[in-house]
Amino acid sequence: MSDTIERIELDQNSGGASCGAPKTACCTAPASKWTWKTFPGKDYIFSTWAVVLGGPLLVLLLDQVQFVPFVTFAIQAFLGTLPYIAFAVALIAWLKASGAEAYVGRAFEGRETQAIFLAALFGGLAPFCSCEVIPFIAGLLAVGAPLSAIMAFWLSSPLIDPPTLLITAGALGWPFAIGKAVSAVALGLFGGFLVSVLLKTGAFANPVKIGSSASGCGCGASPQTGRPVWKFWRETERTDKFYVELKTNALFLVKWLALAYVLEAALVTYVPANLIAGVVGGEGVGSIAISALVGMPAYLNSYVAPPLLAGLMDQGMSAGAAMAFMIAGAVSSIPAMAAVWSLVKPQVFATYLGLGFVGAVLSGLIFQLVI
Repeated sequence: MSDTIERIELDQNSGGASCGAPKTACCTAPASKWTWKTFPGKDYIFSTWAVVLGGPLLVLLLDQVQFVPFVTFAIQAFLGTLPYIAFAVALIAWLKASGAEAYVGRAFEGRETQAIFLAALFGGLAPFCSCEVIPFIAGLLAVGAPLSAIMAFWLSSPLIDPPTLLITAGALGWPFAIGKAVSAVALGLFGGFLVSVLLKTGAFANPVKIGSSASGCGCGASPQTGRPVWKFWRETERTDKFYVELKTNALFLVKWLALAYVLEAALVTYVPANLIAGVVGGEGVGSIAISALVGMPAYLNSYVAPPLLAGLMDQGMSAGAAMAFMIAGAVSSIPAMAAVWSLVKPQVFATYLGLGFVGAVLSGLIFQLVI
């Protein structure tokens, strides 16, 4: 009894109120006001899968005529990337289960400059679009390759490859095709070496998002030999690690690339390519910057862009503006942005976008001066 009185007196002296029994009216917490943050279903409504499934459902409800083309485009685009996803996912799981990821990462130590050059050149030859390159970027991040070399490959790969080089040459001429190829490699080198300098200043210390397919570590090398265990299936722990990594990375990449292709289908269906390209007509430095800015979120792939831009150039669009638009659109379309955002932290994502825009403007200006 005395203890209870003392507690009441102490609470009164401190300006509060209390009571001996924990479940009386004075101890009951006030009812919390409903807010959107407390809504139990908000995480599902705005989840990635909600957008992937909700997009086609909206088309079915509001525009039934476009439903089949919309879904067909998204599925075909996804299936085209599926072999790359399967290869990348299996490779990541194998490297982590065998304990080889650290060795692959160390292979780049002391060879960063060489790695940047090779990444930019290989990117110019690899037949990947801005979405198809994502599984390989995830794999490079997973094994510890330097971000500078990854950025070089990331920027140059979507811009040019042998088929698009020929298509571009046929529609816009060899000077434009060669200019685009040179711009692709130059942009990769520019981005790679700029990121290398920033890394030396302490920037991008942890570029990978926690929980992405590029995070985590494997079982490590063999404690007896200190070397990777390539035949990992002989050890239960490594086999389990392989299947865990396989499942985790597959779900991660499938989810974000499915989102990318649903967004791509929406752009292709409801934002005609000729409408996008028509906005960026004109000449001068201003038109080059506007072309790069408009081209960044747009989706105009390397097979559709050349004939459309050829027609616009015949109507007076400058070659520099056409080059800027093509470079910006290939590097940083909305589908590519969605996939990139899933892998890296905001500062790396912002750098990627900034390099895409600046590189597109510089490519357009230089090409305008040279031709």
